[in-house]
Amino acid sequence: MVVTPWEFSGDIDYDKLIQRFGTQPLTEEILDRIGDHSGGLHLQLRRGVVFSHRDMDRILDWHDAGLPFVLYTGRGPSGPTHLGHMVSWVFTKHLQDVFGSKLFFQITEDERFLMRSEFDEGIVRHWAFENALDLMALGLDPENTELIANIRHVPKLYETALKVAKRVTGSTVRAIFGHGDDANIGTMFFPAMQAAPCFLASARSGERVPCLIPAGIDQDPFWRLTRDVAGKLRYPKPAQLHCRMLSGLGGGAKMSSSRPETAIYTTDPPEEAEKKIMDAYTGEAGGVRSGKGRKPAACSVYNYFFFLFEESDDRLRELAESCGSGARRCHECKAVLSERVEGFLLEHQAQREMMRGTVADMLG
Repeated sequence: MVVTPWEFSGDIDYDKLIQRFGTQPLTEEILDRIGDHSGGLHLQLRRGVVFSHRDMDRILDWHDAGLPFVLYTGRGPSGPTHLGHMVSWVFTKHLQDVFGSKLFFQITEDERFLMRSEFDEGIVRHWAFENALDLMALGLDPENTELIANIRHVPKLYETALKVAKRVTGSTVRAIFGHGDDANIGTMFFPAMQAAPCFLASARSGERVPCLIPAGIDQDPFWRLTRDVAGKLRYPKPAQLHCRMLSGLGGGAKMSSSRPETAIYTTDPPEEAEKKIMDAYTGEAGGVRSGKGRKPAACSVYNYFFFLFEESDDRLRELAESCGSGARRCHECKAVLSERVEGFLLEHQAQREMMRGTVADMLG
């Protein structure tokens, strides 16, 4: 099991990740409190897709006292957005809808430029815009969302990033992120830029404004460093909600752009997405394509329903039972998923086009 901000592989045990990273499982008490605000739990909370937290109870205490908190998540613009990226964004939109919180969405152009030798400023700028389109096409409130593209918006972050950097040693960065002597000095400074949006609302207002980060568990090392610095800056420690990772259609721990044939991109034509789904790995026992002994949780097709494409828990349960018993064949599930993904893509792509002017204005 390898879990870093840049690699997520192996046989992932999320319970062990909770122990390794020192986070907390979401309790029934916290889930009930969230449900009280939202009129029912989002499917990602009901099913344990969002499974771990730091200080969510304090965020709820703060909100219940009538005080605001902000949301923060982001994207490294290294290529087109796939549905694995969308899992935490869909949940972030839900949080914004429920709590009315402002969202800071950081687009880490600088990180991709520093860590990918083949990337120049033009490439990261292109993908920053395309990825921001995908975020806003989900329906987030433009008036309550601030896009921060690090290279072009560095004045927004730099003063706060400097305060963070001054309090973090090089040995700490190496210990957390594993940088060797061959790492360029920009990668050593980047975690300070990643930390800055956590404190931006507090710095701007002159008051303590907590920050809640919904993101994949693979990004946790950045927030451990940030939480260590927060007290030194007299800012609230950022709270977190951690998501599980959606597997690729070829199996594996996480959907990856390095295997484009197993990832569904938001810009894929529906017929291309259908082909990928029909070729998907289903994890059937012994490679048998029918009969009993199948394990839905090991099936990439089932996981698409579990994470995103089946709202009803009853229908999801029926799907798992009919799959496990052999009553339902793989091609049936693939056909249903293809239809739902097609509907999502057509609507999402239309929204992307409608949001072009808005996103251009938001990015400046």
